[in-house]
Amino acid sequence: MAAETLRRTLRYPSGSIGAAILLIIILIAVFGPLFAPHSPNEQLGLASAAPTHRFPLGTDYLGRDVLSRMLSGGRSVLYIGVSATLAAYLIGATLGIFAGYRGGWKDGLTMRGLDVILAFPPLLVLLLLASGAGRHVWVLILGVVIVQVPAIARIARTSALTVSKLAFIEAAQARGDSTLTIWRKDVTPNILPTLLADFGVRFSISIVLVASMNFLGLGLTPPASDWGLMMSENQAAITLNPQAVIGPAVMLALLTVSINLVADAYIRAANGGTRSPRAWRRRRALQPPVERHLDVPTGPLPSGSVAS
Repeated sequence: MAAETLRRTLRYPSGSIGAAILLIIILIAVFGPLFAPHSPNEQLGLASAAPTHRFPLGTDYLGRDVLSRMLSGGRSVLYIGVSATLAAYLIGATLGIFAGYRGGWKDGLTMRGLDVILAFPPLLVLLLLASGAGRHVWVLILGVVIVQVPAIARIARTSALTVSKLAFIEAAQARGDSTLTIWRKDVTPNILPTLLADFGVRFSISIVLVASMNFLGLGLTPPASDWGLMMSENQAAITLNPQAVIGPAVMLALLTVSINLVADAYIRAANGGTRSPRAWRRRRALQPPVERHLDVPTGPLPSGSVAS
């Protein structure tokens, strides 16, 4: 079911375009360091120099090659974003399914506890963790997980609450299936399309949160090459070499936009769309035009008129 939905997703223009852009960004992030012309941490020229033949995007505020740092700065973004989002879904979906399936006071206690976390602004939670625990990768991942879990649990809880009232769940309970078996075989497969549709949105939020922390100087520590950290480091010299800031900003923008395009197409495909808009237009073009019936007077013709 999920594989068929993914195939239908790629039939939409937004899904195919988003998937192509996302694939390019992933390839750059994974294999970019292998094609970097220089070492990303080596000072090679003047600080914030304009683009030249040797440095196509110029140098940063320490004289390092911007192109090499851009090609090497995507791994941390994807690694932290994917790890944090998967961990958040593992915890949030488990709590949501538990609350929606159990109901009663267990549901209320679980969701009210998560509402306490939801009341705090996400960036404030990350700032408190970074200031108390230091600038480490695990702090970023933990902060993003804490911020994302309440929203994921709400979505999983709503979906599980709807599925748990259906007849096949009652049949599984009557057979004597254990709670874990029902969750694994009956509840989770039926709410999986909803969770997958939301995964892209949560992954985009994780990317933005990590980039914001790096931009504020509370994420990864220099000389790490990270797109968000590059924007923070070179903002003071943006007038001398704007490519040092615009380049990583464009990469982050393309990453988040492509993920949202794929997620939007997946949502439409999961809601029952079986054909792409282009196929619908082709099908409409083959249909015969609708005949228009003129209003013909049924009474006697006026004097002097000739009936054809």
